[in-house]
Amino acid sequence: MFKGIRILLKDYGSFLLFISLMLVFRSAVADWNTVPTGSMLPTIVEGDRILVNKMAYDVRVPFTHIALVKLADPVRGDIVVFDSKNADKRLIKRVIAVPGDTVMMRDNRLYLNGEPLAYKPQALSPYAPAGVVEMQEDLLGIMHSIRLNQLPSKLANFGPVTVPDEHYLALGDNRDNSADSRVIGFVPRDEIVGRSSSLVFSLDYDNYYLPRPERLMQDF
Repeated sequence: MFKGIRILLKDYGSFLLFISLMLVFRSAVADWNTVPTGSMLPTIVEGDRILVNKMAYDVRVPFTHIALVKLADPVRGDIVVFDSKNADKRLIKRVIAVPGDTVMMRDNRLYLNGEPLAYKPQALSPYAPAGVVEMQEDLLGIMHSIRLNQLPSKLANFGPVTVPDEHYLALGDNRDNSADSRVIGFVPRDEIVGRSSSLVFSLDYDNYYLPRPERLMQDF
């Protein structure tokens, strides 16, 4: 047995070292994630492969959520990737409120610390189906697109709630079709894996998985 291991290391040691270092890099430094759902439309499309910066907030022990060094905290507007215990899967959402913020939603309009956010209409993005509208939401100076159904869902109203310490309120940009903090509760900081601000490439699930060249290496 040990002889076989020695032969394996001798013949394939460099390759095994490369694979090991690549796995550590993807676990602790940067990786890409596939986006299987439309909860972040129109910002992120089904089939996108997004780049995740895993050192945006912490230096962690590879393959764990154990933080060695805290580098920064998520801020409003960040798109975060987190391993949700409540949802039992990895999710991608936008940070809307940070610890201490009070937030509520009325008819899909957000109020942050008592002040209503500003909204303005925008033209529909590519791939938008019938029956939706898209708007620019001004998250205290962070402009980003959101998608709403013409008939609001049961998720269109909540709060007011105050975000506790070491937690965040995160929503999908596709407001009527996102299982986010309105469903799973506040996001604990120690569940956050990293931040994403760009995509690597995108595959069109409705067109034989062909690449979408217009979405290659795009920033959000």
